[in-house]
Amino acid sequence: MADKICSVYFYDPQVKCRLCSTELSYATRNTSSMLRHYKARHEREDNTPGMDTASRKQALNRCIINMIIKDCQPLSIVEDEEFREMLQTLEPSYAIPTRKALKEMVSERYAAETQNIKEKLHSTNAISLTADMWTSVNMEAYLAVTGHFFDTENKMCTTVLGVKYFPKSHTAENIAEVTQDLIDSWAITGKVARFVTDAGANMIASARLLKIGHSPCIAHTLNLIVKKSCDQVSDLTDIRHKTKNIVTYFRSSTLAKEKLSHVQQQMQKPILKLINEVPTRWNSTYQMLSRIASQKEPVWVSLASLKTPLPALTGEEHDIIAEVQIVLAPFNAATVELSEEKRVSGSKIIPMMKMLHHTMQKCAPSLETSVGKKLRHELDKRVTETLNNYESSSHLSLATLLDSRFKALGFLNGTKINDAVKKLKSECAAEMRISGPPSAPQEDQPGPSSHLPASSMSDNLWQQLDMEVARTRTSTSVVADAMIEVQRYLSSANIPRTEDPLEYWKSQKNTYPHLFKLSQKYLSPPASSAPCERIFSKAGEIASKRRNRLSPNMLQKLLFLNKNV
Repeated sequence: MADKICSVYFYDPQVKCRLCSTELSYATRNTSSMLRHYKARHEREDNTPGMDTASRKQALNRCIINMIIKDCQPLSIVEDEEFREMLQTLEPSYAIPTRKALKEMVSERYAAETQNIKEKLHSTNAISLTADMWTSVNMEAYLAVTGHFFDTENKMCTTVLGVKYFPKSHTAENIAEVTQDLIDSWAITGKVARFVTDAGANMIASARLLKIGHSPCIAHTLNLIVKKSCDQVSDLTDIRHKTKNIVTYFRSSTLAKEKLSHVQQQMQKPILKLINEVPTRWNSTYQMLSRIASQKEPVWVSLASLKTPLPALTGEEHDIIAEVQIVLAPFNAATVELSEEKRVSGSKIIPMMKMLHHTMQKCAPSLETSVGKKLRHELDKRVTETLNNYESSSHLSLATLLDSRFKALGFLNGTKINDAVKKLKSECAAEMRISGPPSAPQEDQPGPSSHLPASSMSDNLWQQLDMEVARTRTSTSVVADAMIEVQRYLSSANIPRTEDPLEYWKSQKNTYPHLFKLSQKYLSPPASSAPCERIFSKAGEIASKRRNRLSPNMLQKLLFLNKNV
């Protein structure tokens, strides 16, 4: 019962209490309302057998811990006067734990969850890592590392392996050292299939020091493709600069902001803030131009009534922005889709780049402005170069082949398909050898003797050659079996793109047993390091100015539990 009650704060986006599935209004998601809801539920179950005072206290303790973990509340909340008064009103007999006691509870929860994840990792065959650096409001650097693997049911699992305080210089050697310590502590040495990070030289070099294959974050790659392509179009650069000035004006002036909101309301437009371009934020150029285009009339009217010397965008410039939106929209969609955590995404990289290339080709005839045409050309050129590199990557090409949605259809270059198929056959044969093909019978090896029968002496004479022939036959058999298994798989029909390839492999693991094992290795890496970015978004909420005394060790535990519980 205590385990059920402790989950009352794990409400989902549908705003339902997970204790009793009661649908709650948005307003009841605050702390006091949730506690009142728990109290009402608890009172209805006062007569539940085995729910004694000790169990109720334990359940309430766990509720507070869950609230701190999931809602990013400070440990000091138990010292807040109004919070204590509320709890005493709801449960007069409840002894509210101290801040020190809460720290101990968090540590106990951390230890229990760590053991739970270790058991899951023990049963997996392969795991891929993502890593990134972050600096807190206290100017403390942290290295976050996440793990991605398949459980015994072949379901995708994502876990935070660590958010380590990083006071050292951000060199490849130091990053590799901290990452190796995490790998050792989780007992996954020899299981790490891939290391996904941004394209920073220190990150790439750290993967090399760890002797783990490196994959660049596709979100960073797409962002660089868009940024470099936009920078090559001078007229677009001028429009971006002009738009940024307008956005900055409306975001920095209270009067301008209020005027825009008033005009939006009068025109019955959604009251939306303008978005500024940020070089380090993915898709920010597209988002800035899309928002200014959707608010064209309110911005025009607001600028005119404010009598600011800031020039508004002209009709011709808005026509250019409209075409730029058409060209950039697929890149925005690709970045969002390839940043998923709960679905296989690494195997989508090559097919997605192929489709971006086709989209650039397809939209060419509809473009009329020189800016739109030049931007499309620059983007297509860089996409084609990147796609060629990706199709040459052994890991990415095998991931595409082993994704039953794509297989050979995911490639653009026919030669690269043949190379990937050959590599897959080789990997499958190697997996068959590891799995233990039938071994040749062992021969007795008596030394030469004049007392042995003539037939025995003849067998001994030919023993070495016979063993070599047996090994050749075994090797030939393994290669042939691998070719058959790969060809059977590739010749079978692709599943629809909307279906889950993991479900396919779960149902076909006995049909293609060796390819099934390879799929767990090659399909586990995510396409981007977005999981680490999401950790840092949550870290910004936890390591706030209100919690500036939070130690690095406690911050790591809270982030670990927030993402893993």
